[in-house]
Amino acid sequence: MTVSPELRTLPTIPSATSAISAPSVLAGAPRPGSPELLRSVFRRHAAGVAVVTAYGEGRPVGFTATSLNSVAAEPPLISFGVGTGSSSWPVLAGAEHIGVHILGEHQGDLAATFARSGADRFAAPTRWSHGPEGVPVLGGVLAWLVCRVVARVPAGDHRIVIAEAVAGDPDGAGRPLLYHQGRFNALRD
Repeated sequence: MTVSPELRTLPTIPSATSAISAPSVLAGAPRPGSPELLRSVFRRHAAGVAVVTAYGEGRPVGFTATSLNSVAAEPPLISFGVGTGSSSWPVLAGAEHIGVHILGEHQGDLAATFARSGADRFAAPTRWSHGPEGVPVLGGVLAWLVCRVVARVPAGDHRIVIAEAVAGDPDGAGRPLLYHQGRFNALRD
């Protein structure tokens, strides 16, 4: 999983009403401005689950991402964060094209495989093929894109990758996989 970079504490802006104030720091709560605070807050943020793939150095790479965002419609841009210490980063750092795969609720095991350090992510039972621009495209996903990388923006120990969609398929069947409270989940009816 990709974890957002550490945030800096911003100065307090005086409130128009003194009745509304920030909660006091509780004993045992994460330290203000700490990575633990960021993680504990974002555990409460439900996010869609994607797998980002690339091909380079003679091998496919990929990782599970919950930081995927639509950036712009014109041109069609997406973004995601990736840690520079991840095993996928050396290939992603030089890749011209990447794949973005939206996972379905039936793909929790696939998400876990691509999130696990040291796993052979492209071995069976993972289904994949070389897609447009040679990018690894995963089978059975809800939707996928192949994107041309346009920027890699430094952000602490991560990079924010911005890429333009050049090919894809939105027609997979099923409902999305979500990540919430440290677990993969399905939507409830």
